[in-house]
Amino acid sequence: MRLITFLAALLLALPARSEEEFIGAYYWALDDPRFGGFSGIEVTDDGDSFVAINDRAMFITGQFERTDGQITSIIAGPMVPMTGPGGRALTRPESDSEGIAIAPDGTIYVSFEWMHGIRRFDAVGQPGSELMTTSDFDSLQNNASLEALAIGEDGALYTIPERSGAATLPFPVYRLKDGIWNQPFSIPRRGAFLVAGADIGPDEMLYVLERDFVGIGFRSRVRRFDMTGGSEQVLLETAIRQHDNLEGISVWEDEQGLRLTMISDDNFGFFQRTEVVEYRLTD
Repeated sequence: MRLITFLAALLLALPARSEEEFIGAYYWALDDPRFGGFSGIEVTDDGDSFVAINDRAMFITGQFERTDGQITSIIAGPMVPMTGPGGRALTRPESDSEGIAIAPDGTIYVSFEWMHGIRRFDAVGQPGSELMTTSDFDSLQNNASLEALAIGEDGALYTIPERSGAATLPFPVYRLKDGIWNQPFSIPRRGAFLVAGADIGPDEMLYVLERDFVGIGFRSRVRRFDMTGGSEQVLLETAIRQHDNLEGISVWEDEQGLRLTMISDDNFGFFQRTEVVEYRLTD
């Protein structure tokens, strides 16, 4: 009886599972040496256009061409470098851009993981703001900090580090609202997965993309939470090498329901590829 009670409690502690439908994967290439390394993507509400960033402080904008809802072509370019206040060039330590979030008025926010913080851009090609940061980030690991960025309906920014500091520690979720930083909640760390990207969907839920490297390739997972870190659901968990190194996620809605658009980081490597992957949630 005790064993049954223990197993029941264990099942209740595990996140709920959802159902998803694979739509397609598009392998994207562009004849530009700066192309690749994509770490974030934001798709417009109609699913037609996007802004993406790579981890070398570059923007790219483009449009999807679709047939029966599946991406068949991408028209995009050129790569546009991010700059700092006054248009100054960002140094290499300042250029590790990882997460992107876009406000309804078009303001673009980008998180950085080497020098921990967020910059604001009025538009692609416009100078960025000074780095918005807090002393709470002082304990974060270099090259493993603000990997994910999302924006809420009220304009608050939410950012999550790639690593939590230890396998037993949850991932802290930091919020910047009205110029004030705090940490309203955290999300549990489960297994070997690390945070890669995040978005707040039309349902006002937090979607977190995670990835795990297992030596021969990557596997990915998407979890969903309410805005207190509760109501955890596993929406997607892929097999090893089913997709490449998915790092950016955008959640939007068409007439058939919620859709996840994700983009991979090829690390500018010969053996990897830039892949735009889409799934539809079916419940």
